[in-house]
Amino acid sequence: MDLLEAYRRSLAEFIDRVHQVEPGQWSDPTPCAEWDVRALVNHVVREDRWSVPLLAGRTIDEVGDRLDGDQLGTDPISMAREAAAQAEIAATHPGTIDRTVHLSSGETPAAEYLKQLLAEHLIHGWDVAVAIGAQPRFDPAVVRAASGWFAGQIDNYRRNNLVRSGVRVPDDADEQDHLLAAFGRDPDWAPGD
Repeated sequence: MDLLEAYRRSLAEFIDRVHQVEPGQWSDPTPCAEWDVRALVNHVVREDRWSVPLLAGRTIDEVGDRLDGDQLGTDPISMAREAAAQAEIAATHPGTIDRTVHLSSGETPAAEYLKQLLAEHLIHGWDVAVAIGAQPRFDPAVVRAASGWFAGQIDNYRRNNLVRSGVRVPDDADEQDHLLAAFGRDPDWAPGD
């Protein structure tokens, strides 16, 4: 699957789950123990908002602190949808995928950055889904794209404490469950765990 199509679908999967959050669920726990549903969605919305100037060639210093704090306001679903739409426009603008992005970790090809964001949307989309009781299965082609990329990144992510290790799934588990486990998620997580 083409990277930009996989990225678009990952955005759609995430936004689909956000649309299903009921008003009383924003403070529900998620598999990310430090974040409730609202904080987790805010994290992804911030990533989407950051992607727009970064994909346009801006540096972190040029963006400054304008994207700090709450990005959801009084209408989290609309804000998430708007941020995703802007991120998609930025990612699919002609020539963007061939650029270099200035990340805190250094100069990074835009294609690599988009793969990171693709995985971010899938994993946190799953976090939202299981937190609110929504359908947690994702497009297998998008999962495959994320899995293929992350297989080459997992050691670096573990070395930098970006994922929890030690989660095991049966060898015959499907690709999504293996990807979740690689990101330190228990595919059987449920609220109250």
